[in-house]
Amino acid sequence: MNTVLVCDDERDIVTALKIYLAAEGYNVLEAFDGQQALDIIAENEVDLVLMDVMMPVMDGITATAQLREHSNIPVIMLTAKSQDIDKVLGLGIGADDYVTKPFNPVELMARVKSQLRRFTRLGGRAAAVNSITIGGVCINDDEKSVTLDGEPVSLTPIEYSILFMLMSNAGKVFSSMEIYRQVWDGDAYGAEKTVAVHIRHLREKIEINPADPRYIKVIWGQGYKFEKC
Repeated sequence: MNTVLVCDDERDIVTALKIYLAAEGYNVLEAFDGQQALDIIAENEVDLVLMDVMMPVMDGITATAQLREHSNIPVIMLTAKSQDIDKVLGLGIGADDYVTKPFNPVELMARVKSQLRRFTRLGGRAAAVNSITIGGVCINDDEKSVTLDGEPVSLTPIEYSILFMLMSNAGKVFSSMEIYRQVWDGDAYGAEKTVAVHIRHLREKIEINPADPRYIKVIWGQGYKFEKC
């Protein structure tokens, strides 16, 4: 049984989400600010977090950033704001997806299932290619690890999935929609901006000069590819 942590300072929302999640067979933990969420994660095995953005004590952005220092569990941001900047900020610090309030419970449950499927697949699938090295980047799919010039690189599950997809097909160009459908396993609405944020974040971790990337290239009007070196 997967465990989902619901973190929101609005207790009615937490109660409602707990009902929906329990009906789907999930074990549900509750938190009402970001610090409580971090404390619960430190003491329990949590498979996914639904994290509100605006909360007292510690907001969801800060909590997610701290969580990403030591954990790659999926995080879906819950926000009452609709501006793109809030979505980009959440994705930029390591969130895997976002849902804008008021949200459709059916859609939210679908996103939860999608993220858990992807996370489980990352941890349990037997990959046809165990290790790929291109230039100074090495990705080991048995260990789910990445190194750059021999030094370990910490990636979120989404970043890892994108990198593995591109490196497994080095030289092939993938559109934002193709990347989104394979990595997020869902509808590609809003794919271009979402993928662009994660590509930028990934470049910051594996490129010496993200503004002039050696590995992850953009083919204008077509998509992205991992350059054969």
